[in-house]
Amino acid sequence: MTKKILLFCDPGIDDSLAIMYGILDPEIELVGIVASFGNVTKDQATANAAYLLQLAGRSDIPIIPGASMPVQEEVTIFYPEIHGHNGIGPIQPPSNFQYHIYPFDSIRAIIEKYGNELIIVDTGRSTTLAAAFILFPEQIKLVHSFYVMGGAFFVPGNVTALAEANFYGDPSSSNYVLKYAHNLVITPLNVTQSAVLTQEMVNAISQNKQNVYAFMMDPIFKYYYEFYKKSVPGIPGTPIHDLLTLMVVKNPAIVDYIHYDAKVIEVSEAKGMSYIDYRPTSKKGRTRIAVNLHYKAFTEEFRKVMLQE
Repeated sequence: MTKKILLFCDPGIDDSLAIMYGILDPEIELVGIVASFGNVTKDQATANAAYLLQLAGRSDIPIIPGASMPVQEEVTIFYPEIHGHNGIGPIQPPSNFQYHIYPFDSIRAIIEKYGNELIIVDTGRSTTLAAAFILFPEQIKLVHSFYVMGGAFFVPGNVTALAEANFYGDPSSSNYVLKYAHNLVITPLNVTQSAVLTQEMVNAISQNKQNVYAFMMDPIFKYYYEFYKKSVPGIPGTPIHDLLTLMVVKNPAIVDYIHYDAKVIEVSEAKGMSYIDYRPTSKKGRTRIAVNLHYKAFTEEFRKVMLQE
């Protein structure tokens, strides 16, 4: 039985790889993509998602524009040095590219259509998903489970010393989602920073004539890797945070978990820092937080889908 996934994202290189993976995996059915600000602007994220779907001939998947800014910030920071000015490294949608978008209320309609079969995965800032919770409170209860890429527990952040980029980008919305989402799984930097894509893996995919995305894999990887070689000296490739989050939906055993309810600091120098009460006497929570990646299982699954093995 395929996993029916509504993907909230902000493509972005690793979000783009998550979309590719979701399109190519026969056991995943992307029933919609909600594109918002984050790595790039909302408009660029929406165009990037539409371009990736068009390449695969999947214009049947609705694209829904989400939030354009966080709830409390006056200035939104984008990261062209990481993802490129247009979000997919050196790859750009055609200048005359046209696509159809769906209204925000389509989120409600998708939830009502699939009900308990639907899984929501959020690999971007939490703003849009929090808005969906507020606007569609009865429908959101129907969703089977939620998977959120965000946070860093007992490990350094990637946008500040303490904070991971998604939770830092809108900590108020992240706190809202962490508080109200049921059957919640968090994939923080603890596991996603170990989900490293290497040149060897990229070469194999680039030579695969059956993969419609083969032509862009090497230029995307090289662009992304230039940033990571500077920010994480010695790293053998590029972490693909968002793709791992999507992969965990179908392959929960590729990571190990602890069970605690998490919170995010919203103000001060620790803004965006995620934390749990890890004291010996503290209560366990309902949220599953991934803390260890089984790398070999990850690479085997990645190759199977991307190489169509």
